[in-house]
Amino acid sequence: MAVISGGNNTPQTDRTRPAGNYIPALISLGVLYFIMGFLTCLNDTLVPFFKKGFDLDYTSSSLVQFYFFLTYGLMSIPAGRIVQKIGFQRGMVWGFGIAAIGALLFYPASVFHQYSIFLAALFVLAIGIVLLQVAANPYITVLGPPESASSRFTFIQSLGSIGTTVAPLFGAYFILSRLEEAGASSEAVRTPYLFIAGFILLVTFVLSRLKLPVIKMADEEKTEKKGQLKQLFRFRNLKWGVLAIFCYVGAEVAIGTFLTNYIADILNISETEANPYVSYYWGGMLVGRIAGGFLLRMIAPQKLLAIFSTLSVACILLSVFSEGNVAVWSMVLVGLFNSIMFAVIFSLAVAGLGSLTTLASGVLSTAIAGGAIVSLLFGVLKDNGSWAFAFMLPALCYVYILFYGWKGYRRVDDR
Repeated sequence: MAVISGGNNTPQTDRTRPAGNYIPALISLGVLYFIMGFLTCLNDTLVPFFKKGFDLDYTSSSLVQFYFFLTYGLMSIPAGRIVQKIGFQRGMVWGFGIAAIGALLFYPASVFHQYSIFLAALFVLAIGIVLLQVAANPYITVLGPPESASSRFTFIQSLGSIGTTVAPLFGAYFILSRLEEAGASSEAVRTPYLFIAGFILLVTFVLSRLKLPVIKMADEEKTEKKGQLKQLFRFRNLKWGVLAIFCYVGAEVAIGTFLTNYIADILNISETEANPYVSYYWGGMLVGRIAGGFLLRMIAPQKLLAIFSTLSVACILLSVFSEGNVAVWSMVLVGLFNSIMFAVIFSLAVAGLGSLTTLASGVLSTAIAGGAIVSLLFGVLKDNGSWAFAFMLPALCYVYILFYGWKGYRRVDDR
C-alpha cells in the first residue's frame, strides 16, 4: 500500500516532553496504519464480489479502485491545508470520522443494492484515509529523537503491511464465501462494514480523548511562496519521480485488484479459493520491506530500484506466458519486489529540494491517483483482450520505473 505525506508543512515539536508521552501517540499511529492498509486492500475483495454480484465487466468493476484512488489526486493538497489549520491530532480524528461515515454508507448501498452508492461510499471513505495520511506521516517523524525517525516510520509502515495482508483473508471468509448465495444481493458486505465502522468510531473516540504531543508548523512554511510550484518542477528528479510514483501505485494496485479473478481463471477455482493468494501478494511487501532494510545498506537505492523493477517485469512475463502454479506464484512474487519501490522513488524524487521538500510531498501525493487510472485502463484492456494483453500495462509501468532507477532519478536542473 502506498503511503505518503501531503501538504506543505514542516512540523516542529516541544522536545522537552518526556519520552513516555510518545507511547500513546505511536500506538495510535500503529492502529491508524493498520486500518488504512486493511481498508485499502479490502477493495481487492470488493472488485470480484461486485463484478459477480452486479454482473459487471472488468472495466466497470475497476471503478472501485478508480473512485477510491482518485481522491489522492483531488484531495491530497487540500487535505494538507486543512491539517495546517486544525492540527495533526484533529486532522487524524477528522480522517477517522470521515472514513467511518464512508463505511456506514455501505449499509444503505447494500439495502438498495446500488453499485453507484457503493462507489460514493468508497469515495467518502478514501477522503478520510487521505486526510489520515496527510496528518499522520509528518507527525511520526517528530515523535522522538530525529535520528530514529526513519526506523519509527518503517516500523509503523510495517503495521500497515499487516493490515494489507489480513484484509484479503478477512474478505474471503466474510464476503466472498457468500458470493454464490448472494445472487442479486450485496448483503454480504453489510455486517463486515458495519463492524468496521463501529471499530473506526471507537478508535476515533479514543484518539480524540488522548493528550498527544502538540506539534507546531514552522511559520515560514504556512504560506506558499509565489512561484514555488514553478520552481519545483525545474528539478528533473522530481518531475520524473511524479510519473514514477504514478506508475508504481498504478501497477501495484492493478495487479492486486485483478489477482483474484486472474488466479481463479488460471487454476479454474472459485473466487473464494483464489482470494487468499492476494494476502501472499501483499504479505510479500512486508517481507520485502524487512529484507530491503538490509539490502539498502549494501546496494545503492537507485540500483536496487532498477533490479527490483526488472525482476517485476520478468515475473509478469513469466506468469502470462506460463500456466498453473508457475503462473500464479510468479505473479504473486511481484508483491515482494514492490516492497521498497515507493520509499526509494519518493526519497530520490525529493533529494536536493531543500525547503521545497514538503511542497513536493504534496505534489507526489497526487500521483497516487495512478491507482485509479491504471486500474481502469487495465479493466478496459482485459475486456478487449486477454489477461496477457492486460498485464502488459503494469509491465510497462515497471519498465518506466527501471528507467527512473537507471537515469531518471539524477538531479539535473532544467533551467
